[in-house]
Amino acid sequence: MKRKSFVEHIGWTGAGIVWTLSAGGLLTESACSAEQPGGGFNFVQISDSHIGFHRPENPDVAGTLKKTVDRINGLKTQPAFVVHTGDVTQLSKPSQFGTAKDILSGLKAPVITLPGEHDVIGGPKEFFSAFARQDAPDGWFSFDQGGAHFVAIVNVFDFEVMGKMGQKQLDWMKKDLSTVSSSTPVVVFGHVPMYALYPKWGWTTEDGAQALALLRRFDHVTVLNGHIHQIVRHSEGNIQFATAAATAYPQPAPGKGPGPGPLMVPPGHLLSVIGYRTVELSNTKAAAVEDYSLA
Repeated sequence: MKRKSFVEHIGWTGAGIVWTLSAGGLLTESACSAEQPGGGFNFVQISDSHIGFHRPENPDVAGTLKKTVDRINGLKTQPAFVVHTGDVTQLSKPSQFGTAKDILSGLKAPVITLPGEHDVIGGPKEFFSAFARQDAPDGWFSFDQGGAHFVAIVNVFDFEVMGKMGQKQLDWMKKDLSTVSSSTPVVVFGHVPMYALYPKWGWTTEDGAQALALLRRFDHVTVLNGHIHQIVRHSEGNIQFATAAATAYPQPAPGKGPGPGPLMVPPGHLLSVIGYRTVELSNTKAAAVEDYSLA
């Protein structure tokens, strides 16, 4: 399904993103294969796989994640990396992380993995056991690639209510960005939306405004997240936000129903509302985001 019809099917504006990551969470040499002649490059975003989920909304979440991996591996140009923006598992169980890691290790491109609130139930120990990075002792990190600066945050510290980063991470982010030129494209990965998308359902980050204030001096900023299982786009000045569809199941549009949660779709329609996203970056333009369903 093409992006236009995918967005129309979802019934909300937005776009998907595709990123490529290694199972160990580290970028690899294969990232160079996605660099474009003009100096830009592309990556892929996937999100919310919920391995271990066994409800009727999607009784085979491992199968749909595997299908997503196969679609990405079949792309004509392999992405620099694939980023998974959280909720890899349903209940943070070691067996669920093991299954997810086995499937994600099938990606040709390296994989970067962020935690969602479902990945830190009882604490982040199991997530770090599966996807630890030496350069991220607290979970957050940054790197430079393809002329862009990437910041991966952890904003699930108050997940029972809404997203939260915490002062320690905000201080780190301020220091990290202080050495980056304002003309450098900046891409931020998180799990929960950083702006007030729909606070009534917890779809916001409590201290996200402080982080966004640090990003306003840059010419082009792209913030990519998951959590709400649907494609939503929003912009504020130089910052464009794009939430991604899940690989597991959709959720209702903001305010459309009694609350967030798995949404049952008509038989045969699930693959039309889940998928992945590709993102192309250049040094001079805002990121180009394209969504693809698994249908």
